[in-house]
Amino acid sequence: MPDAPTALPPRTHFSDAEFARRNGLLAREMERRGLDGMLIFAPESQYWLTGHDTFGYCFFQCLVVGGAAPALLTRSADLRQAERTSTLRDIRVWRDGVDADPAADLAAMLDTLGLTGKRLGIETNTHGLTAANHIRLTAALDGHATLVEASDLVSTLRLVKSEEELACVRTAATLADEALDAALDVTSAGADEAHILAHMQGAVFQGGGDYPGNPFIIGSGPDALLCRYRTGRRSLDGDDQLTLEWAGVYRHYHAAMMRTLVVGAPDPAHLELHTAAQDALLACEAALRPGDPMSRVFDAHASVLDTAGLGAHRLNACGYALGARFAPSWMEDQMFYDGAPTVMAPGMVFFLHMILMDSARGKAMCLGRTSVITGAGAEPLSRHGTELLIC
Repeated sequence: MPDAPTALPPRTHFSDAEFARRNGLLAREMERRGLDGMLIFAPESQYWLTGHDTFGYCFFQCLVVGGAAPALLTRSADLRQAERTSTLRDIRVWRDGVDADPAADLAAMLDTLGLTGKRLGIETNTHGLTAANHIRLTAALDGHATLVEASDLVSTLRLVKSEEELACVRTAATLADEALDAALDVTSAGADEAHILAHMQGAVFQGGGDYPGNPFIIGSGPDALLCRYRTGRRSLDGDDQLTLEWAGVYRHYHAAMMRTLVVGAPDPAHLELHTAAQDALLACEAALRPGDPMSRVFDAHASVLDTAGLGAHRLNACGYALGARFAPSWMEDQMFYDGAPTVMAPGMVFFLHMILMDSARGKAMCLGRTSVITGAGAEPLSRHGTELLIC
């Protein structure tokens, strides 16, 4: 009988030293919190710790840290995915079927890892653990382990990026710029939104990038006032407005941008709104200072726009942290809003967006870009300026 084929070696995107650094940070924080292990459901946490890269997290999938070595419980469809993309060596499969009970399988798995009766952190604030699966899990682990909410543990560790991570962020920022270049090349009166969108996403792919954590946002005419993706396309009028929000993505690391392009002659309202958005963006970037809470940035945003008489047209948040994220959103949990407590530090990456939606006049103006915080403050990563873009 021939030997079984040898599995392909794993293909991860970071050095062994980088993964060791990340897992060391996790181990120290677990010890500080008195945790014996972690039940990790967030796909970005699994990716950060092991390189595991999949969308199979939409089913039940848990990385257990604790015991001798990290162990993954997943479906058969993700077995080779984990073998190929991660540093994991202990990969276990729960079986699909009418009587499938992965929560019970996880409880049994904890027995083999010596974690029965232990104090385990758990990530619940994630799309990787549905409410239904959480209910099953708490029932299966009742009396089996003590679960401690720890959704913030890995997400907080991920905020400050290493040099290897920042290299990915900078590549993503280059791809975001190239996507904007592609949009500018094809945006004019009569252009179809589908054509513009295809060129933008194509520029990211051609540069070696990835799908974004959520769809690119595109809307023109009245839909330029929307800041979410919606289905349906239209062609641009001779005088029009086009709002775009997109991200360059590389190794799942995102660098987002946002602009409202004016087609034809700009309306005086566009000029007014753009001046205010530009002033607000620059004020917010000046407030991206290490040692200060994120609330200071929102305060700058609100102060500039409210002073300009545009308080009714701004949002109640003006950006958020970025990193390696998976669908359905590229947003990290840390956002700029009134009273936001997170203290900023060098190595953190933030997307600032100045979003003005004037429903009374039917005009939009959005301006946003990604910065990394250095010891001296914000370093915007786009080579594009903040001027009004007229096509």
